[in-house]
Amino acid sequence: MKSLTILVAGEINADLVLRNVSPFPAPGREVLVSESELVLGSASAICASGLARLGNRVVFSGRVGDDLFGRFCLEEMSRSGIGIDHVIVDKGTTTGITVSISSGRDRALVTFLGAIAEFAAEDVPDAAFDGASHLHVAGFFLQTRLRAGLPDLFRRAHQRGLTTSLDSGHDPEGEWRGGLEEALREADLFFPNREEIRSISGSEDLEDALRSFGATRVVAKLGASGAAILNGGSMVRVPAPEVDVVDTTGAGDSFDAGFLHAWLRGCPAKECLRYGVAAGCLSTRALGGTKAQPTLEELLAFLE
Repeated sequence: MKSLTILVAGEINADLVLRNVSPFPAPGREVLVSESELVLGSASAICASGLARLGNRVVFSGRVGDDLFGRFCLEEMSRSGIGIDHVIVDKGTTTGITVSISSGRDRALVTFLGAIAEFAAEDVPDAAFDGASHLHVAGFFLQTRLRAGLPDLFRRAHQRGLTTSLDSGHDPEGEWRGGLEEALREADLFFPNREEIRSISGSEDLEDALRSFGATRVVAKLGASGAAILNGGSMVRVPAPEVDVVDTTGAGDSFDAGFLHAWLRGCPAKECLRYGVAAGCLSTRALGGTKAQPTLEELLAFLE
C-alpha cells in the first residue's frame, strides 16, 4: 500500500477519562471511578492519530490556547507522528477539554469548547493542502465558526485534487442542522453513527436513511452491530467481532481512520468496512481514544 499524505482540519482538546463509574453520577450525588487519565481527545485529533498509526503522513490544521492543555495536546500529537506546523496557538483563548465518564459499556461526555469554537475555515492555509490526497473534518456541530465556511473549505480541497470526508459527531443542541446539508453536498464521504443517521434523516429504516443523503456516500457506524454502506445500490454490511472493551472513547474516530486508510488506496467497499471495524474494535483495548490504536501490522493480523 502506497504512502499517502492526509490533511485533517478540526478540533483539538484534551480528554479527562474517568473509567468504571458505577452508578452514573446524578445531581446531588458523588460516585467513584477506578481509573482516571488525561489523554489526547477530540474526534479530529483521534482520527489523525489513527491514520498516522497506520503509516500515513498526517498534517493537522486547528487551534489551541497557549496553556497547559494546549501544550499537552500538541506534544501528544507530535509524539503520534502528526504534523502540527499549521496548528494555531492562540493566546486569546483557552484549549477545550472533555470529561469522558465511562462504564466500559457506555459513556457520557461533558465538554468545554474553548478554542474548538474559534477555529475557522480561513485558518487553514493553502500550504496545508500541499502534497495531500484527502481532507478529513470531524466535530462539525462543536465548531461553530467552522460550519459556515466548511463548504468552501471542501471546494478548495477539490480544486486541488483532494477527496473529502466529514464526521459530524453529536449535536448537543439536538437541531442537526447548522449548515450540515450544505457541507454534505461538498463531502465525498460522511461518517455518522446510528443515532446521528436517525436524527439527521428522520428515518428509522437504515437503508432508506442512507439513500436520503443523495450523492454523498454514507458510511454507517453501527457500534456492536458493525458497519454498513450502500455500494452500487446494494447494502454491504460487516459485523463487529467481540473484543474485551476497556473504553469506547474515540472508537468511531478510529473506525474513520481505518476506513479511510483502505478507501484512499482503492480497496473494495467491504474491505474498507473491515478495516474500519477492526481499527475501531482494537482502539477500545485501553483508556482513551489513541493508546490502543493499531498499527497496520496489528490490524492485518486481527483481520486474519
